[in-house]
Amino acid sequence: MSDFGRTYRFLGTWRAGRSNWRLQVMSVFSLAVAFVCLASALLVVTNLAAVRDRWSRAGRATIYLRDDATNDDIQALVKALESTTGVQKARYVSREDARNEVVKAGGDAELAALPAEAFPSSLELSFDDSVDDAGLGVMALKLRALPSVESVETYQRWTERLSSLLRGGVTASLFLALVVFAAVVSVVASTMRLLLERRKLEVEVLRLVGATTRFVTRPFIVEGAIQGASGAAVAIAILGVLYTIVSGRFDHQLATLLGVHPSFLPWQTMSLMVAVGGLLGATTAWLSLRKVVRI
Repeated sequence: MSDFGRTYRFLGTWRAGRSNWRLQVMSVFSLAVAFVCLASALLVVTNLAAVRDRWSRAGRATIYLRDDATNDDIQALVKALESTTGVQKARYVSREDARNEVVKAGGDAELAALPAEAFPSSLELSFDDSVDDAGLGVMALKLRALPSVESVETYQRWTERLSSLLRGGVTASLFLALVVFAAVVSVVASTMRLLLERRKLEVEVLRLVGATTRFVTRPFIVEGAIQGASGAAVAIAILGVLYTIVSGRFDHQLATLLGVHPSFLPWQTMSLMVAVGGLLGATTAWLSLRKVVRI
């Protein structure tokens, strides 16, 4: 078969596939729904990892003072902490300062109506890199024994909870990846078989004139790859629109609460999703047609 004949017949088969655009659109939409679930889970995992890393590297602690702590006790504690190895800064936050910071950050009218006595005074500590988790725990234990100290928050429990949530998010993402894999296999395989059935006469003619099995199945494999990649790309686009809407309204509140600004999926993850979608689509198309056309 000449190169011209091959090109002509391949384009003819390709144009036949394009004529089933409704079926293609429905297949891409079905795949996009599955990929949206996976992309959403990955988005949650990405931001949970950022929050966990931020809090694990925070290098700070909060000392909540007793109500009966005198100004002399507080000043003596500040000087002792500032002279402690590893402590970069010890900042005293009065009740009024704590109230103003909370009201300014939250903008809640109910919080603004509370008196300053409803907020505890505290000392905000920041540490350098020489203080590890073990050293911070020992220091917190000693501080809790002081008579002017009510409690000490090192945020280690918060980090541990975030790590637990992150592990759960990764597990959920793996489960959703299996669901997406099953969806791609089911949708692409069904679509390829329907397309092959609709173009059965054309395929038989191509085989009669000498077209090889690889030549006949190539357009279907390409279509399967395009369906898988398009489904992933559409899912990312849908999630991007939803993320823009939600983050535009809550970005400041989340940044104030968690200490980090929410971020969308990194481009490496998005590229990998599209590539995996295309690869799954092509592989499924090839496997689904293998028995039908006897590769």
